[in-house]
Amino acid sequence: MTLPLSPKATRRDWLKQGAALSLAAAGSLRAFAQPRTSLVLGDQAGGLRSLFEASRALDGAPFAYRWANFQGAAPLFEAQRSAAVDTAMAGDLPVLAAAVGKTPLKIVATRVGKADSLGIVVQPDSPLRSVADLRGKTVIVSSARGSISQYQLYGALEEAGVKREEVTVKFVLPTDAAAAFASKQIDAWAIFDPYYTIALQQGGRILRDGRGINTALGFITATESSLADPAKRAAIVQFLDRLARAGDWALANPEAYAQAYSQLTRLPIESSRIITARASVAGRPVSEADIAALQTVADRSARDGILSVRVDVRAITDTGVWKRPA
Repeated sequence: MTLPLSPKATRRDWLKQGAALSLAAAGSLRAFAQPRTSLVLGDQAGGLRSLFEASRALDGAPFAYRWANFQGAAPLFEAQRSAAVDTAMAGDLPVLAAAVGKTPLKIVATRVGKADSLGIVVQPDSPLRSVADLRGKTVIVSSARGSISQYQLYGALEEAGVKREEVTVKFVLPTDAAAAFASKQIDAWAIFDPYYTIALQQGGRILRDGRGINTALGFITATESSLADPAKRAAIVQFLDRLARAGDWALANPEAYAQAYSQLTRLPIESSRIITARASVAGRPVSEADIAALQTVADRSARDGILSVRVDVRAITDTGVWKRPA
């Protein structure tokens, strides 16, 4: 603090203090004018954004941000590959597929959901009654090769003793597949929430859900270039702190979360309640158990030809980025 000058101060004293005040003011203006670090947060079908908007966990964040929304993991990771987003959120297999595709990413956090948030659905009047009935049929998988839905389908086929070559698999992005399913152009569809719940709300019937097949784990990844930038790395840590806070809020306030999700996505509140109740909301640092579970998915996917090569999960994971505060 600068003390006021006495009435006996000389002209030189006044000039010196004036100069000091001018420098201080200039410094304050420079500090005020400096732009905050900015993050582009990749999202799928508004799931992450609705969680943050409902919980208000990003209010007062010390970084600027904007959302980039995609209908599935494939286009989201294409954006991350081109450094158009700093972070991305996806299920286990899409992260591995992105790594195979040379996306420069690191897994920095884990999200825990429920395995019944995806499955294989058929038309309500379909003669297909079990996964074994898929022999000789065409199954649409969303969103692309390397999706959690492909892993779900292959796991269900193996469980039922159906060889993969006995089923024709086609890959269609979720919004296009949803329209085709609604108009009954698709007999069987392997899909994830929110599209999965919407299909069921429209009369679809579950042939097999993800329980016992999928890990129900999702992951937050960060672009390597963003992690190499000290300011962005610090902002990503802040984002992950707030993600954990948002997850805690959602678990404690399920109805408020469902209402916010319904408002953002414009889905009926009944569908929103189901989707948010089994969504991946709980966030935590990546554990050794998470790495082992994801490595199992990587090994099986390489064995089954879903991935062209085996991924070393530890090599694409950075457990040092985020340690959740106690």
